[in-house]
Amino acid sequence: MQKRVTFRHRWLPYALVAPQIVVTLIFFIWPAYQALETSFYIEDAFGFSREWVGLENFRALFADATYMASFSTTIVFGLGVTALSMSISLALAVAANRVIRSALAYQTSIIWPYAVAPAVAGVLWHFMMNPSLGIFAYWLEGLGYEWNHYVNGDQALLMVTVAAAWKQISYNFLFFLAGLQSIPKSLIEAAAIDRAGPVRRFWSIVFPLLSPTTFFLLVVNLVYAFFDTFSLIHATTNGGPANATSILVYKVYNTGFVGQDYGGSAAQSVILMLMVAAMTVVQFRYVERRVNY
Repeated sequence: MQKRVTFRHRWLPYALVAPQIVVTLIFFIWPAYQALETSFYIEDAFGFSREWVGLENFRALFADATYMASFSTTIVFGLGVTALSMSISLALAVAANRVIRSALAYQTSIIWPYAVAPAVAGVLWHFMMNPSLGIFAYWLEGLGYEWNHYVNGDQALLMVTVAAAWKQISYNFLFFLAGLQSIPKSLIEAAAIDRAGPVRRFWSIVFPLLSPTTFFLLVVNLVYAFFDTFSLIHATTNGGPANATSILVYKVYNTGFVGQDYGGSAAQSVILMLMVAAMTVVQFRYVERRVNY
């Protein structure tokens, strides 16, 4: 028998969802529409006049070599942040799930980095990796490796990838730990009785049961890498050196607020939005098939 929720007043359910609808309209639908409209115009630096140019802003973007290079940079950065943060957080969650003594202190110490603002995290890593003063750069120099992300684009991209992943580990850790604690212990004990080792138990029982959590975090981490890492990159490398860390979301800012090209910036934001939407649809269409609920 299917149960249905009934309300005493017909308008009550609409009133309950109205605040969320208003927030979505004001902070998502309206800005998205404004960006789409602006992408078809060329505006002056002060916004007093604009001229209709159709798809010219999009054509100029795809003819720009630096913008096309930012696509590959964004993909490498996004995949690197997602893989690094999720793998480390899963390992920490497995370790925390096995801790008996001081478990709360251990879990709290891992969660703390999530409270750090992205810009602050970027400044911290900037100082730690500074080739003149940074402690990590000093250790690398002691190992015979010369670190200077000011002139080496690969090192700069590696630094912002590690910094962004470090910032996201705590968030992933919370969900992985909650997923691990929800797995019935009887399944693990039954596998142990059947002489399955710890590695076999993890890949055959634990990880498949974590697939809903893993899929959710996969989507969240990719969106985080594409959108929420602007302040971190701005605080560490400013997109340099030579645009080596200029991902798409930073390119939107640099074109609009620095270059005063509002039409081109809006076109970039539309392309980024469509790119992330298509990526999310592909994940739900194909990756979710392997999820066991």
